[in-house]
Amino acid sequence: MRKVQDHYFKKARNEGYPARSVYKLKEAQEKFRILRKGDRVLDLGCHPGSWTMYAAQVAGPGGVVVGIDIHATRIPAKAAGAEIKIIRGDINDPDLRPRIVVTDFDVVLSDMAPKTTGNRLVDERRSLDLVDCALLVVEDLLVNGGVFYCKVFEGPDLKETVARIGRGFKKTRIFKPKSSRRESREVFVLATGFFRLKVETGKVWADTGM
Repeated sequence: MRKVQDHYFKKARNEGYPARSVYKLKEAQEKFRILRKGDRVLDLGCHPGSWTMYAAQVAGPGGVVVGIDIHATRIPAKAAGAEIKIIRGDINDPDLRPRIVVTDFDVVLSDMAPKTTGNRLVDERRSLDLVDCALLVVEDLLVNGGVFYCKVFEGPDLKETVARIGRGFKKTRIFKPKSSRRESREVFVLATGFFRLKVETGKVWADTGM
């Protein structure tokens, strides 16, 4: 196991988080302050729950964090802070939208990643498809002025993806957390200052008119 894996894995376990991925959000929070007290946060691809736990701690009492994942996700009982709601489901499922009782979020997070095939172009394309899915949710549920923080795989289409995200936000930037493995192709796009913009796509979420 690489040193970076050892360090962050042990650190997460010692601090009570189920996965080392929490530091990819925590680093962004410490640098950009994307989460605030009382925020309503939507965490897409929340399993195994580290981002949800951390977001709830930052949002605190009065805040709400809704986590969505295709896998069953259980948050440790000792997790404290904002109210946490976990929904098991696929964001491409048209029956999912009515289950999200919060209709306006201050922050949308997405740590969603595809099952990798080893083919860089295929994996990148699948990653970008997930970003497109997340953008549909953003368009529907993020408040004006809100924040979107999402994972994407680096590749030849990354610049175009950042530009596409940026069409609905005042500012976008690419962030590579120190807790990401050096050889990993993952980066995170941080978009701030959302303004409502119609998203044209053939994805299920848009097709349902939700």
